[in-house]
Amino acid sequence: MKNKSAFIIICFAAVFLFNGKKYEEAVSERLSTSVAVCLEGQSCGAASIVMTSNGSAAARSADQVYAVGCAACHDAGVAGAPMKGNVKQWESRIAKGIDVLVNNAWKGIGGMPAKGLCADCSMEEIEAAVNYMISSS
Repeated sequence: MKNKSAFIIICFAAVFLFNGKKYEEAVSERLSTSVAVCLEGQSCGAASIVMTSNGSAAARSADQVYAVGCAACHDAGVAGAPMKGNVKQWESRIAKGIDVLVNNAWKGIGGMPAKGLCADCSMEEIEAAVNYMISSS
């Protein structure tokens, strides 16, 4: 009986050992695959930064930055975010001045993370998006 138990344990160990390698290879292969994340209303596969002929990245327009990085919270007022177009919610913020608003958007404030949801935005793009929201309010 002991021989049967030892044989069964060795067989299970061998199965787990070889399956473990296959599992690790499968996971590694899946992790090395490129993926694209598409948000509702955006076309999949479209690059968010357009490269110019000289190889530098072209700045996105204010409404593009807003759609990618700001709209998720500022369209619905998530976590107290002032809603785009709501003059009353923006009045006290506009009174602080554009520099304060841009700095807050760049560094984050309250529940808002730095750069909103646009981690790859430049300072100029953030400033354009802030001006876009102000001009719409």
